[in-house]
Amino acid sequence: MNISQIKQKWYEMESSIVKKVTTLSLLKMKEEKKKIVMITAYDYPTGLLADKAGVDVVLVGDSLGMVVLGYENTLPVTMDEMLTFCKAVSRGVKRAFIVADMPFMSYQVSKEEAIRNAGRLIKEGGADGVKLEGGIEIKDTVEAIVQAGIPVMGHIGFTPQSVHKLGGYKAQGRSCDEALKIIRDAQALVDAGVFSIVLEFMMSEVAELITRKVKVPTIGIGAGQYCDGQVLVIHDALGLYDRVTPRFVKQYVKLSEIILDALQKYSNEVRSGIFPEDKHTFHMSEEEYKKLLEALGDDR
Repeated sequence: MNISQIKQKWYEMESSIVKKVTTLSLLKMKEEKKKIVMITAYDYPTGLLADKAGVDVVLVGDSLGMVVLGYENTLPVTMDEMLTFCKAVSRGVKRAFIVADMPFMSYQVSKEEAIRNAGRLIKEGGADGVKLEGGIEIKDTVEAIVQAGIPVMGHIGFTPQSVHKLGGYKAQGRSCDEALKIIRDAQALVDAGVFSIVLEFMMSEVAELITRKVKVPTIGIGAGQYCDGQVLVIHDALGLYDRVTPRFVKQYVKLSEIILDALQKYSNEVRSGIFPEDKHTFHMSEEEYKKLLEALGDDR
């Protein structure tokens, strides 16, 4: 093999290596005005599919409390539950940047506890970064986690963990005062060292201003088209079950109907004896079966 062939072989090997998305990759995407794709995943299969689809960021969201565990909201989700799902997702994702939500009360008590819990999501869960909800009020906590070497994604606007404080599921930033607070929250998070910020359920004008003003990528969900990227809950995007979804959700397929139809067909075939057929069945050799019958004294 000559030098040119060796170089070509190395080039082919390098091209085949999966290039991991990093915080620097995401920053570069903002600078080059390339939209960032983010979606939630909660287990190995959805993580694997999201990665194969070329998604840039996979969020192991505490929304799993509602869409997987059946809770009324995200508040009951525990660190142990987040770790279980995060581990599963991380086994399926190789390219995308994995962000794990820090559940309610895992970072509010003290900076020390916040660092410890964030570290567990990275070390045990296999996440690449963590996400915290809040603005100015959590600036010091975010800074402490970042200084510990853990990438942090911010989350402002509508923050599900504060649903009771916010008085329910309401769009944020309707008034000038509300908008100014959200913008100040965004800048506080940037000053604290976040690598990105989720902007949820807010007026698009506010999201556009933040996106223009901050140096880090913004990821919108119900925040309009001007954000640097978008995120959806995978169960909503795939129509995995029937529930009232927010106006900002787009459903790309109705998997719940497809799955229900398949399960009904399966049930009917089992009850009618159609399934399993012979092609789904394993048989002993005639010789061994004969020996077995003789051993049992069965003269059929």
